[in-house]
Amino acid sequence: VTLALLGATMLAIALAGTYLFGATLLYKINASATAHMRGRLVLNGTTEIRGSLGEISATHVSLATAIWLQTMVPLTAGDTVELQGYFRVADGYFAADHTSFWGCKIG
Repeated sequence: VTLALLGATMLAIALAGTYLFGATLLYKINASATAHMRGRLVLNGTTEIRGSLGEISATHVSLATAIWLQTMVPLTAGDTVELQGYFRVADGYFAADHTSFWGCKIG
């Protein structure tokens, strides 16, 4: 096992190497379709992984607007990678049953 799931949005690394990660966040409307939806991957709870930040600031369509994230990163055993999603300007929801987060060791 090279990855261990530590909840719905965090993976722990068992073996050092280069990893490919991806995620999707699907927008679900609250009160406004003008929220700025953002997602990112975070290393060890503090550092944004380069190339993993995505944002959609156009008008959203509930259960149709999504962010797809994908990046590669070298990691050491014991590192954690977490998916974080949040909103700016107005609030909204992420459709939990349509959110995905995955990773695999490629080197």
